[in-house]
Amino acid sequence: MGFSARDVSELREKTGCGMMDCKKALAEADGDAKRAVEILRERGTVMAEKKSGRVAAEGIVAAAWSADAGALIEVNCETDFAAKNQEFVQFVQACANTVLTCNPSNIDALMACNLVAQRGEESCNVQTALKERILVMGENLKISRFTRFDGVTQVYTHGDGRIGVMVEFALKKLERDAAFEEFSKNIAMQIAAYKPQWISKSDVSAGVLEKERQILLAQALNEGKPENIAQKIVEGRMGKYYKENCLLEQEFIKDPELTVSKYITSYAEERTIEIQVARFVRFERGEGLEKG
Repeated sequence: MGFSARDVSELREKTGCGMMDCKKALAEADGDAKRAVEILRERGTVMAEKKSGRVAAEGIVAAAWSADAGALIEVNCETDFAAKNQEFVQFVQACANTVLTCNPSNIDALMACNLVAQRGEESCNVQTALKERILVMGENLKISRFTRFDGVTQVYTHGDGRIGVMVEFALKKLERDAAFEEFSKNIAMQIAAYKPQWISKSDVSAGVLEKERQILLAQALNEGKPENIAQKIVEGRMGKYYKENCLLEQEFIKDPELTVSKYITSYAEERTIEIQVARFVRFERGEGLEKG
């Protein structure tokens, strides 16, 4: 079974591989285009293994949601240029959709899931699709982390996927309408901008508080304050610590006259509902990854 120049061109367009690689694959496959793709994938696996040691600290965070669940995922690549590639963006979104649909327990389980493909595309598992992207883009790609929440959630991404936030709400008597979408997006934007670590004061562990008090006490003593005065200074500065790190204590991003707690209370009273932030997660691209 032979093949034509058109066959080579189509294979090259489909895989992104070089012309000579496509010719060799078609020759080895006796002109069978599907087998040729498999051969290139197999060779791409070797290429992917060679690239796996390279640092992937760029990339994007993507989100997916439904009426009763949400998902957030970070996929990294090596360069900002690759992160803006439309095929890469679509792949990451497909991974987010797969997390939402399949609810995998960890990254290994996600790799085995069938990628939620766009209409008209052939389906394959996430691991195969990832290796294909590595082959086509010529960069190391890595699915770094994901989170999925069940319940009423809001998701928000900022800066072309540089930051992603997902918030779950505990509530009663709520109709998910335009007012709720605005309210919940405001909370998500607050988290994206102000980086809280906890929802409320009660969520901060005793160990964390004690360590912070020791640091603040040492600062006050180093400033020459007597110990009895230093202790009072510590309590004052702990208030600032809560305002910086606890969501409900923060100044509301759209009205500094309000705390987030007061904003939530005002919304709940206006709608005659009960609503609380149950949990949240914030991903920032490349957190904890060393750049080469």
